[in-house]
Formats: sequence, structure tokens, C-alpha cells
Amino acid sequence: MVGLAGALRALGAEVRVCAPPDFADLLARVGVPLVPAGQSVREMVRQVFTGKTPPSAADLAAGVIAGQADAVAGAAEGCDVLVTGGLTTAAAGAQAVSEKRGLRYVHAAYAPCYLPSPHYPPLSLLGQPVPPDVTDNRVLWDLHAQGMNAVFRAPVNAYRASLGLAAVDNVRDYVSTDHPWLAADPTLAPWQEPADLDVVQTGAWILPDERPLPAELEAFLDAGSPPVYVGFGSMRAPKDIARVAIEAIRAQGRRALVAHGWADLALIDDRDDCFAVDEVNHQALFGRVAAVVHHGGAGTTTAATQAGAPQVVVPEWADQPYWAGRVAGLGIGVAHEPATPTTESLSAALRKALTPQTRARASAVAGTIRTDGATVAARLLVDAASRERPPVPA
Repeated sequence: MVGLAGALRALGAEVRVCAPPDFADLLARVGVPLVPAGQSVREMVRQVFTGKTPPSAADLAAGVIAGQADAVAGAAEGCDVLVTGGLTTAAAGAQAVSEKRGLRYVHAAYAPCYLPSPHYPPLSLLGQPVPPDVTDNRVLWDLHAQGMNAVFRAPVNAYRASLGLAAVDNVRDYVSTDHPWLAADPTLAPWQEPADLDVVQTGAWILPDERPLPAELEAFLDAGSPPVYVGFGSMRAPKDIARVAIEAIRAQGRRALVAHGWADLALIDDRDDCFAVDEVNHQALFGRVAAVVHHGGAGTTTAATQAGAPQVVVPEWADQPYWAGRVAGLGIGVAHEPATPTTESLSAALRKALTPQTRARASAVAGTIRTDGATVAARLLVDAASRERPPVPA
């Protein structure tokens, strides 16, 4: 979203972004004001890390809807278009605001697997198992919609009622619409036709990053052969992953670069073949590493693919298995089983990822990855707003 906001600003558009307060610094890089919405995502994640009992899905959804929508209601004053992405519940609240105000509404997905398709099954919903004998993808997507309704329809419709809006029967399809946008690269994450939705694939929304790498990191990179990067971003990291990863990397005769992330990964000893970093410029870093071991988030996967870095993806949930499958399918890395890695299993994955063949394939695919997705989307939005805006009287 910050990549899109920057592209819109470059076209002369006024932009406001509603997001949790964690992302103020990120938005400041493109000069876009943040309208804080909801509670800190990092604090929510920490509750999971510390084992605290989270609220029920319905209660959490009600809080997300209200927190996002109330902020959006104020920020949308004077706007022409409202673009949503991310959680269905947050998007549902924002969509209600757009409907109330009569604004153009666009919903964007960051991976194809969030959009109903006859070509693949939906993501699994926690606590809602799928009958093992059902294999038809359209039937599975219907069951998925029913599961989403069971959890989210009541809080979504309660908020809509507070605005005087009619209830919706199918929350998922209403939020995503029958003409969603797909903010993902067409090589890395193609939308398959024929399909039931009219999808506009813009390419991934990438924020150009000109920040230099820290001097200490530059010194580590220059002191030896390219290291293997390990990071799990904002995710809960697999148990003991820092030790497992460092041991597996050392077994390949490589140095290790460990990203703290929200899981606070740390080095396991004081040997000089390992270095730990906080959040850094992946666009500058990933072209200088031997491989990237990560969780399979949309952003990290796209950045590593664009840089031509071989990957080992250790997925946990949501769209991460999809990205792991795409990395393996393209031959640009390895999809680890969605289980806690061991030194042996990660060593085996790294051996394959570090082969010259995988490196060559990753380099070839990197040349096909588009970098203009945010600009494409921004132009579509500006053009649409211009067409729909009443003409200025002479």
C-alpha cells in the first residue's frame, strides 16, 4: 500500500492511508500522512508469541472492523476512490464507508489464492475442516464462503446496520467484488484463465528503497563470501529456528545473516561467521546473498525473486504455502514442508537452493519480474477518478 501511495503521489494525487500505527515511519518515507486505525499489529503478534489467550475470531473481527472503519470514515472525506487490501474484516468496514459515501471502491489481493478460482482450492480456515471427499474447487470455494460467513457475517452486518446499510449475505464475495485487483507479479503469481472473476493484475506494488545498508552490515558482506539470509519478518518463527538455520548454513560452508524480525531471532554464539540485523533494505541486500531463507510472505518472496536470490521457503499459514509452491514450481528455490525445520531438513533444502542450476534459474526469472506494478495501479486509479469527477464549470 505504501508503494501504491508513493506512485499516486508521483502522479500528483493526494493520498491518505489508514493503517495500524506500526507503519508511520514507512509512510513517512513517501511523505504520505498516516491516519492511525486500530491497535498495533506488533502488539497483537506479541500476544501470540507470549501465549496469551487471543479473543474469539468474531470478537477480534468486530474490533478490527470498528477500528478500521471509524478511521476510514474520517480520512475518506473529500476522496474520490477508496482502495482496500489485507484482512477481509478490515476491508469490509472500509467498504461500508465507501458505500455510505458513494465512493468508488477497489479491493486488491496480494496473492491469487485469496480470490475464488476453479484452478485451485481456497486457503483453509482455522477450526473449519473441509470434508475429505470434496475435491471440486468450486464446491470448496462455496464451503469457504460459508465458513467466512459463519465467523464474520454477524460483526460485518452489525457495523453496516450502524450506518443504515443493508445486510450482506456473502461477506467474502461482497468485499472482494467480481472485479478485484491482483497486486502480484504475473510471472511469480499469475492469474489463471478462464475464471469466474474479472481480475485486473497490475503487478506487485513495490516501494522503491534507496536506503543504504548499515556500515556494519556492509563490512560483514565485504569480509567473506555471500552469506545466507534468514528472516521471518512479522511472523512467529518456527521453534529454535535460529540455531537450526545457523547450523544448517554452516554445514554448507556458508556464513549466516540473521534478521531479528518481530520474533526477535538472535545469534547462537559469538563466532564471526554470523551477523544479526534489524529491518534493512531488502532490495539492496538480497542481490548480495547466497540464498534467502524466509517464511513466504508476498513482499519477501517478490523481493528475493526480483533480486535473483535462490530461496528456501518455510511456510506456516495463509498465503505462505502458495508462495512456497510458486518458488519451487519456478525452480528458483525450495519449498520446505510446512513443519518445524530440523538441521537435517533445512540442510537438505539449502543444498538444493545453493546449486549453480538454482542460482542460474533464479537469475533468469529475476529478469522477468516487473517493477512498475504500483505505477500501473496508480494510473488506473487516477484515470478512473478523472473520468468520474464532474467537469469544472467554465
